[in-house]
Amino acid sequence: MADSHIRSFRIALCAASAFGALTLAQAAIAQDSAAQPAAQPVAQQDEAADIVVTGIRGSLQSATNAKKNAVAFGDSIFAEDIGKLPATNLAETLNRMPGVRLNRDISGEGTQVAIRGLGPSFTRVLLNGSQLQVASDGGTNGGSANREVDLDFFPSELFTRLDLAKTPSPSTLEGGIAGTVNLRNARPFDKPGTHVTVVAQGQYTDSNEKLSPRGAIVASHTTDTFGILVGVAGVKTKTRIDGFDTVGWTDGNLGPVNGVPDPGGNNFFWASTVPANAGHGLIPGQPVDVVATSGLTRSQLSTALLPRLGRNTLTVGDRSRISALASLEWRPSDTLHFALDGIWAKSKRDYSRINMNWQVRNSGPGTGAQATGGMIPIDLTVDDNGVVTSGTFANSSFFLEASEFKQTTKFWNINPSLSWQPTETLKVDLSANYSKSRFFREQPTFAFQTPPNSGVDVYYDNLQGYYPSITTNVDLNDPNLGWQWYRQNIALVRRKTETKGAHLDVMLGDAMFNVKVGAAYDRATRSIRAYDNSPAYQLSVCGTGCTGATGSIPTSAIPQYLMPMTVGNFGHLAGRNIGYNAFIMPDFGAIKDATDYYSYRDSAPETRGAVTGGATGDMDEKVWGAYFELNGVTTIAGRDLHINAGMRYAATNQLVVGPSQVGTAIVDITSRSKYDNFLPSINLTYDIADNVKLRASASRTMTRPDASQILPGVTFTDPSALVATAGNPTLKPYTSDNYDLGGEIYTGGIGYVGLSLFQKNVQGFTVTQSQDVTFGSLNIPYDSLIATQQQALTNRAASTGVAINDLIVSVNRPINLSDLKIKGIEATWVQPLDFLVKGLGFSANGTYLKQSSKLMPGQATRLVATGVSKWSYNLQGFYENNGLSVSLNYVWNDKSIAVNAPQNGITGAALRNDARGQLDLSAGYQLPFLNKAMRLTLDVLNITNEPIRTTFEYDNAPYSIYYPGRTVLAGIRANF
Repeated sequence: MADSHIRSFRIALCAASAFGALTLAQAAIAQDSAAQPAAQPVAQQDEAADIVVTGIRGSLQSATNAKKNAVAFGDSIFAEDIGKLPATNLAETLNRMPGVRLNRDISGEGTQVAIRGLGPSFTRVLLNGSQLQVASDGGTNGGSANREVDLDFFPSELFTRLDLAKTPSPSTLEGGIAGTVNLRNARPFDKPGTHVTVVAQGQYTDSNEKLSPRGAIVASHTTDTFGILVGVAGVKTKTRIDGFDTVGWTDGNLGPVNGVPDPGGNNFFWASTVPANAGHGLIPGQPVDVVATSGLTRSQLSTALLPRLGRNTLTVGDRSRISALASLEWRPSDTLHFALDGIWAKSKRDYSRINMNWQVRNSGPGTGAQATGGMIPIDLTVDDNGVVTSGTFANSSFFLEASEFKQTTKFWNINPSLSWQPTETLKVDLSANYSKSRFFREQPTFAFQTPPNSGVDVYYDNLQGYYPSITTNVDLNDPNLGWQWYRQNIALVRRKTETKGAHLDVMLGDAMFNVKVGAAYDRATRSIRAYDNSPAYQLSVCGTGCTGATGSIPTSAIPQYLMPMTVGNFGHLAGRNIGYNAFIMPDFGAIKDATDYYSYRDSAPETRGAVTGGATGDMDEKVWGAYFELNGVTTIAGRDLHINAGMRYAATNQLVVGPSQVGTAIVDITSRSKYDNFLPSINLTYDIADNVKLRASASRTMTRPDASQILPGVTFTDPSALVATAGNPTLKPYTSDNYDLGGEIYTGGIGYVGLSLFQKNVQGFTVTQSQDVTFGSLNIPYDSLIATQQQALTNRAASTGVAINDLIVSVNRPINLSDLKIKGIEATWVQPLDFLVKGLGFSANGTYLKQSSKLMPGQATRLVATGVSKWSYNLQGFYENNGLSVSLNYVWNDKSIAVNAPQNGITGAALRNDARGQLDLSAGYQLPFLNKAMRLTLDVLNITNEPIRTTFEYDNAPYSIYYPGRTVLAGIRANF
């Protein structure tokens, strides 16, 4: 068993031991009292399993009862009271369900959900049954294409029900290949009468040792026929994340031998002659044998892997979010209900990100202000995979890359609906929706480098392999080190989404047999546009060639715009030697004032690629849908068989517009496509015995490619001019044939054991393929590139003697993979332990996934769906009695591939997510006075301080490591 898996089990065992000690101590002092009554299930027969949250045991009791009555595979979470959904946002809440994996921001907060191994774009997210799009971009690092929905945007306090359908019902018109999530906001008749709920918490994070506020207030009032509910929830979080990242790993180019090219990625060049101030007894201007100085063989040095940019990174700032809800209900009779729901939300991020880069990728003779002359490797050691484990690198250089990004996301949605049941056998539901969302990100970057050939050494230690230690003979925290301009960037991104639609559903029949038919129209428009004024701004700031001779801030004046690091104890959560732990920071405000930054920002022209990554452009999708559905109960061998079956039809009209370079101009390229899909499904549940259920499902589902993948044009945002990204307008939507088989044995009370087996055969699955092409074939003018890209191409051409248009560039382009098969097993066990301690119990679920695909032509490895963990599990131990509730939750996900191979020209090298487990504690105590209206709450997240880590193929080659730290939330919840 892998060390990480053993460690995960040890953490879970320690957590269980601590939990047991806590609950036994409570039991020893508790007075005899009656257990809280279990809440009753509210699920209908054709819905997924429901959880009514009135308490931990009540939740599990309702889940067990509802699962016995459900037909389709799935889960739901209900809040019995306003503001009582667990966790801090909807993504974290959904993570409590089996088969759900979170995508986390570098801050550790869950943002998007992935179901049964497939990524967030395969999950369709609905709001009150209608389509949902938010123009956010996937978190701090950004880059999503808006088929995904960032659920951290929505506070759990304003929602009372979340449904997760793992197998589709025909009435869910499209669904997603992975599943469908439906978010249902709070409504006044959820709890008739007059009520006010107040939630107030303080949040402490040990990464920055700061306190942040969060809270919510929800008020509702109903009469016999009318109800109104209004609520607002807000949070302002002080964020700090220390970390390390690399932008990949690479090897150096030693040149061909007997006409045979050097193996490997060849992303940089070693020195050929000794640069000035190299030291170590080397004579400037003399030829240097870097193979001899390295102590390796030529074969070893030619494939020796180093981080392209070995950099410690600090992200610090504020994040705020405020959301408001208004819901009106009118019920003039028991058979006629009207509802009007409106949601408004705004999120702001105001961060700075400071990276100190050891610039391995820029090593080489080159020309111009950024020429380094090339590094000289001294006394290197490598492991069997070619990863450098130690060594000295003479004539190194560093550059500070400081970005300030301010981003704002706004969203509003209005959703009227009607439900009418004129007779006992006829019901009509009608709903509409309209939403708009806007996103803006401003990201100026200022970069300063150490003087070339100034005698900088790097002492590199990666013997432990988890976090490389990079130290140097200069003080990187000294503003007077002789820093020179490296580059300046002005980059902006604007996103817009708009949705509108209407749905009609008609049901004829009763609970024993009914027929449902329906139709829908949905339209969604998305726009992602980028603006960049970097070339003009750079010329103004530091002059021609960025030498600082003629710009608004000459080199001699740079020290007055720099300052030593203003935050202390950098890297304190790493618990290991991280190398240098202090480095300079810029005075952003002073630089912008001195360089007329705002004028250049406001006049920035449109460009092809967004600073957050991915393609830009517009997409307009119109979808017409219809379905019929049969629901019924029949008897076979004296036992009930429950049936849900039917057919969905969806016709799509898609218009895609993407900016592309033609000559020196940017023009929009338009692509149109039309397609339709018939999507059948059937769900069956058979009562083998009173306490045994057997389930089966077969269905076809469909998911459209991400907008960023089908937008035409080429995005060339890599500063070293090595990697480009191209869209593919010819991509087809992918479909999946799905088969599920499972069942449960109910042991009494809340207890049951469940097992589900499933298989997804995905046709046309889209993955990214890397292809080496010449720069000239991209049809991108040299003059349109930013200065660093121009310089990188010039340096490579000078070093290799190859014309710029003939230089090789890796282009990442999505393709349709003909076949992808995912097989999986889900197991669930819920068990009370009242025979040990009254109120004690546990819930456990685990998922195993296996995927396979065909070997594509020209590929050395099989392409797979990224982010698929082979193993994952969720353990919950709980105690609830005498007003006290305690829950320990441990969620573990196995390692997975983050991005397919090859990377940086290294054959077989993929980016891999580390296995990760997170231990959380949730506790509450009902105060015995004021009619028990107040409850103290305590949540501790990421108790064991687990980092978020990705590697470059090998465990000792970290691609990125972030330390979000532990978070403690303490507060009170009052309900009047």
